[in-house]
This record gives sequence, C-alpha cells and structure tokens, in this order.
Amino acid sequence: MIFDYSKTSKSENYKLMSSSIIPRPIAWIVTTNDKGVVNVAPFSYFTALSSNPATLIVSIGHKKNADPKDTLKNIRENKKCTVCIAQEEFLDKLHLSSKELKESESEAEIFDIPLKRVFEEFPPMIEDVAVAFFCKFYKEIELKDSKTIPLIVEIKKQFVNDKFIDKDGKIDFNPIARVGRSYKRLGSEMEPPKI
Repeated sequence: MIFDYSKTSKSENYKLMSSSIIPRPIAWIVTTNDKGVVNVAPFSYFTALSSNPATLIVSIGHKKNADPKDTLKNIRENKKCTVCIAQEEFLDKLHLSSKELKESESEAEIFDIPLKRVFEEFPPMIEDVAVAFFCKFYKEIELKDSKTIPLIVEIKKQFVNDKFIDKDGKIDFNPIARVGRSYKRLGSEMEPPKI
C-alpha cells in the first residue's frame, strides 16, 4: 500500500509516521522559566544527531491554544535544558508529565517527580534516571507551515547512573520507548551475521 502525503491529512501523516518509526526514544526534558518554575515534559520525536559536535534533536509542538509549549519557550529564553532518558520504573510519572499545565505550575511538584541539582548552570535532572544530558541551545530549525519546531541542543555534560554501568563499563538499561500511542520496553538484542 502506498500513501501519498500530499493527499493524506496531517493527522493521518502523524499516525503513519508514529506507527512506523518505532521504537522511538523519549526525551524527558527539564527546563526552568525566568521565574524559576521547573517544567518537565516528554517528547518522542527525538534522537541523537551527531557526536561531533555532540548534539540531540527534538521536535516540540505547541499548546492547544497555539502558544509555544513551556519547554520550547524556556529553551528559547534560557538557552539550556536537561534531557533525561528514563527507565521503566518512571513510566507513570513520565506519562503524567505530558499533561498540559499552566506556565506557573510545575509538573515536578504536581506529579511528585523527584529532582536533583547536579550543576548550577543547568536545570536539575530527574533523580535516579539512568541517563541525563546537560545541554545548551544550538539551533532552531524553521519548517514552513509546521506545527512542530525542531530544536538542536548541544550536550555539554552527561550523567550515567552507576547502577546501569556493567562490569565492562558499558551502559546497560531498559529505557522507555514510544510505539505509536503506546509505550514499550526494549526486547532482546540480536547478533548480526559477520561480514
């Protein structure tokens, strides 16, 4: 079956993409606004972009009233964010934090998401997550007529929870992934044939 994106609706295109590009990692992003309110929100249109410079890309939509989401507004204003990668035990809180709140309300407070300040110059990380990237704004990409804004952020520092570092020094954990409208845990690894 062939789908012509010029003839399908935007919502159909979204459904096709989000059901086909799977599993997608989830960026659980922490930002602060100018009043010090901590915003925590998950985004699944997200991935690594490059290791040199060390960058991530995340697409951020708008609120129902068409205003920029707090995450986007905060990164534009303060030029910093902390991107956390959460394991399965955080699924409920991660999902709850996707709820749209007022700018003056903090998901961390309302949903009891524990935070930990690691570096004064960056927003806090979510305590006990497997991985956190402390990032600075790098670039915003303009997509004509798009409701999402792709942002590139540059990794300045990274935290890895010691309990997820194996005896060989490799990071080994089971992150929450997005599959369509559902979440998924990663399955077993497959060894490729030798070439």
